[in-house]
Amino acid sequence: MAQSPSMTPQQYVQDKAASSGSSFYYAFLFLPKPKRLCITAFYAFCREVDDVVDEVTEMGLAASKLAWWRQAVLDAFQGQSQHPVLKALMPWTAEFGITSHHLLSIIEGCEMDLTQTRYLDRAGLERYCHLVAGVVGEVSALIFGQRSDQTTQYAHTLGQAFQLTNIIRDVGEDALRGRIYLPISDLQSFDVKAHEILNRVDSSRFQALMTHQAQMAKALYAQAFELLPAKDRRAQKPGLMMASIYRTLLNEIERANFPVLTQRVSLTPIRKLWLAWRVQALGLY
Repeated sequence: MAQSPSMTPQQYVQDKAASSGSSFYYAFLFLPKPKRLCITAFYAFCREVDDVVDEVTEMGLAASKLAWWRQAVLDAFQGQSQHPVLKALMPWTAEFGITSHHLLSIIEGCEMDLTQTRYLDRAGLERYCHLVAGVVGEVSALIFGQRSDQTTQYAHTLGQAFQLTNIIRDVGEDALRGRIYLPISDLQSFDVKAHEILNRVDSSRFQALMTHQAQMAKALYAQAFELLPAKDRRAQKPGLMMASIYRTLLNEIERANFPVLTQRVSLTPIRKLWLAWRVQALGLY
């Protein structure tokens, strides 16, 4: 997204967040203004670096763009913001405890997508999920108003649950890009061949593999909820809104027998908004 001459950095990040159609955006709507401005700018940053990998087909160019972002982050923390996303985010970093390490870790996770299209085992995948989702969860928890140190572990675990849900939803789309995020060890356990996924061939073995992935994601959601301290439960409502939306999406995918090889299952905007409101008003997630 190019910034028009009349567009402010705040307008730029608002448009970036809203146009993504992400479930995250619906949770931001209920935040007080300072937190909403900060999380919107942070989310726009995440979208920018993630889009480099998803939209740039030439790997050398994508690597150069991510290198540019790495330097831009370092410059921004030295008072020289070059991009509207960083101009919108930097005024809030000190207040909410956001560091250059947080942003650089997210870039590092996106860089993994340029060099790695397979993960040997669950431990390897968890490293990737830590960078692209766990760190995002950590920063989000800080912005929402974290008071307990234990909330960091909750946020990391919830972020990994979101990422595994994304991986389940996007198996077919990732296959078209030559990527398989499901660990090779899991494929072997269910006798699913990599070429079957790349060719988007459904089977009872694939269904069993995906059922296993969904069970693991559900276990991560349950673990995250157990880790959230009671004194932070109110402040972390936006994360719980996202959890409600993502768990509902996961249930829909499972109910439809995992059609993820050939179609993208999604929730309507009105349903996402209703799920977010239900958490805000009733505390149900």
